[in-house]
Amino acid sequence: MIKIGISSCFMYPDPSRLVFGPKTLSYLENDMARYIARKGVMPVLIPDIADDLLYDMLDQMDGFVFQGGTDLAPATYGEDPIIPGKWLGDPVRDAYELKVLDFAFQNQKPIFAICRGFQLLNVYFKGTLYQDIATQRPDAIIHRDAQAYDTMRHELKLVPGKLLHSIYGDEKAIVNTVHHQGIKHLGKNLTVLATSMEDGIIEAVEYSEGPSGRILGVQWHPEFSAKNPVGVLDPNLLYQAFLTHLID
Repeated sequence: MIKIGISSCFMYPDPSRLVFGPKTLSYLENDMARYIARKGVMPVLIPDIADDLLYDMLDQMDGFVFQGGTDLAPATYGEDPIIPGKWLGDPVRDAYELKVLDFAFQNQKPIFAICRGFQLLNVYFKGTLYQDIATQRPDAIIHRDAQAYDTMRHELKLVPGKLLHSIYGDEKAIVNTVHHQGIKHLGKNLTVLATSMEDGIIEAVEYSEGPSGRILGVQWHPEFSAKNPVGVLDPNLLYQAFLTHLID
């Protein structure tokens, strides 16, 4: 059984929450669980636990997925908030996930980074982020709408000769878009695989100093479209390309 560790999303104490109000919760969005689970593939939610226990657990994983969620804190990539009090992110989750990501990288484990995970991957490799695309890139298209959510879509430009182009060929590359932040300065040793067709925002990267696709990040949410990939790039082809790095 292949074991894929998935980093947790955190929900912090909230007295207004009727269940576990005073407690911190670690959770996995259900579309992600269904996307990662396959015959012979077990998704494992990685808890935020003491390091001596955490690293023992991480050592049992064959690969890692970093899921979406809250913004990264600007301080995590060496910046101050561009607007005081806005887009402050989650420094606790940042520290936890960077620890898990570093373990995966140092131990040459396959990594699939999605949305926030994609941004985390860039920051791990010393890149930076737009704290808010609409504010810092007013020329950009709208990349997130709270009401439309994952029904909102745009087209990608796949870089010829790179991994995504080899997977999807010349088909029209449409994906969902549910993010208000994005890559500003590209991290070291990351190669761009796709950009937003209309504004050039980076939408997919891979680590260039190892096998193609073993460390892969995408800005969209393939898991949201996995059950019904009509009109969008087939998320299952993308996941299968990742799985090839976990199968002996």
